[in-house]
Amino acid sequence: MEEFFNHRATFRLVPSVQELAKHNLSTVPQRYIQPQHEDIVVLSDEANGSLEIPVIDLQSLLSEPFGGSEFTKLHLAYKEWLVNHGVSSYLLDKVKMEIQEFFSLPMSEKKKFWQTTQHLERYGQTFVVSEDQKLDWYDAFYMTSLPRHSRMPHLFPKLPVPLRDTLELYSQKMKNIAMIIIGHMTKALNVIGLTNHSDSVGLTILLHVNEVEGLQNQYGMWVPIKPMPNAFVVNVGDILEIITNGMYQSSEHRATVNSEKERFSFATFYSPRQDVVMGPWPSLSLNKHHHDSKESK
Repeated sequence: MEEFFNHRATFRLVPSVQELAKHNLSTVPQRYIQPQHEDIVVLSDEANGSLEIPVIDLQSLLSEPFGGSEFTKLHLAYKEWLVNHGVSSYLLDKVKMEIQEFFSLPMSEKKKFWQTTQHLERYGQTFVVSEDQKLDWYDAFYMTSLPRHSRMPHLFPKLPVPLRDTLELYSQKMKNIAMIIIGHMTKALNVIGLTNHSDSVGLTILLHVNEVEGLQNQYGMWVPIKPMPNAFVVNVGDILEIITNGMYQSSEHRATVNSEKERFSFATFYSPRQDVVMGPWPSLSLNKHHHDSKESK
């Protein structure tokens, strides 16, 4: 991943999938067709009950004593739904509406935010570094929101005013939630001081914007994740797996195409600074029950 985040990397610009879909294509362009993995099965809805994602009630987590039921669920889960999280329905509805309004803008407006070959952030498709690379069937708007000093100076201020103001508030709410989750993970691992390095922990908080199904998680087979209204999907990332020496493991996931409806989601990523070198927390690296992890930068 270092190649992708290197400021000196050159990215390839590719067409907008939204615009391609408007042309009523009879076939999907070959570059978007992914290799088949026939050995991986998708779990049916009928068999999905035993692999349901745990639901964590954040307010209960904050109010219960150490080692309570919500705490235990958080400690044992690699991915969970987060409910009763303190983010108002009004704010979530505004986020959903304004994201969809942005992607519904004419292409002439969205091109004002189009990616460049030198910058990953902006509107387009992320992580395209070669001309023969297979492409995913999606468009994205990728940008840094916090800390403010890390924002691209000419990007965030150009956003439509309602969306810009909503993202300002939403980003702060997501940061607060991430700090609570990481703080409780720290308690579960009996690691003192990990919260001081929470800006270097990989965590993803996902909001389903229009609740169209498509997200799948890998548990030896692909498990469909049904959207839960106004709840967040919280995912452990690779960096958190490294720091905890595998106590918390990142899980592979994917998004499948819906042939009838567009699917919108809003992912908030918590990642380290690019100059941070990380390895397992010392007290965890000595635990023989965890796998050995390499340092990462």
